[in-house]
Amino acid sequence: MSTFWRYLKVQAFVLLCGIVGPIFLVIYFVSGRDPMMSWMFWGGLLITAVDILIALGITGFGARAAAKTQELEASGVLALAQVVGIHETNTRINEQPLVKLDLRVSGPGITPFSTQDKVVASMGRQPMIMSRHLVVLVDPVTNDYQIDWERSALISGLMPATFSIAEDNRTYDLTGQVEPLMEIMQVLKANGIGTDSMVDLRSNPAARQQVQAIVRRAAAQQAPPPVPVTPAAQPMAPAAPTVAQRLQELETLRATGAISEAEYTAKRQQIIAEL
Repeated sequence: MSTFWRYLKVQAFVLLCGIVGPIFLVIYFVSGRDPMMSWMFWGGLLITAVDILIALGITGFGARAAAKTQELEASGVLALAQVVGIHETNTRINEQPLVKLDLRVSGPGITPFSTQDKVVASMGRQPMIMSRHLVVLVDPVTNDYQIDWERSALISGLMPATFSIAEDNRTYDLTGQVEPLMEIMQVLKANGIGTDSMVDLRSNPAARQQVQAIVRRAAAQQAPPPVPVTPAAQPMAPAAPTVAQRLQELETLRATGAISEAEYTAKRQQIIAEL
């Protein structure tokens, strides 16, 4: 979308929200420019001017963000950001909590680095944040980065990731498998192939061969070796989470807005009382 059309859309939205200014101007001119209504002229002119400035500012910000995304998509490195910390900011945007994330970023061709980012933890993003893995596009020179929420949904398991290989007469399910999916997305990005829809690689034999090798390897690693069953064998009970783990999980739920402050306090007291 061109900057001009982006501006027209934003301007229409801003004027719709701040329509008081144009209404004042219309009333002033319809009244025959009555001197008693001159305040409406100046008030409407000021409000309309503010509307235009707001639209220009929003348009400029959107154009810069779009240009940054396009530049990183073209020359950036697809990397993995591990969420090592989640902190609440006591701020909400459009009724959604704003949280601060501690990230550890690593990927091919870049030196691993730590950073912080503030993101709106919307209902759609919370499962990605809780999965502790996000996909980012990184400038390998400056380490400037941008979170790719669409690709993050893929590695967090929110989107299905199935691969059909005709030669094997089989469909492989890699949903939520972080490492092989990151490798596959890096192959697709290197070949200029997006991940926003069903991908058919038959027209790109090189990329197809690489993706098939990754899928087969991941499927082989996923299949557990057969375990002999004896009458005396007893299923192992899963290890109970430690108190520290339960408290950390509780902190995460509060930071993302999944539980209220009252629920957090009651649950924390319950955990401590069990010591």
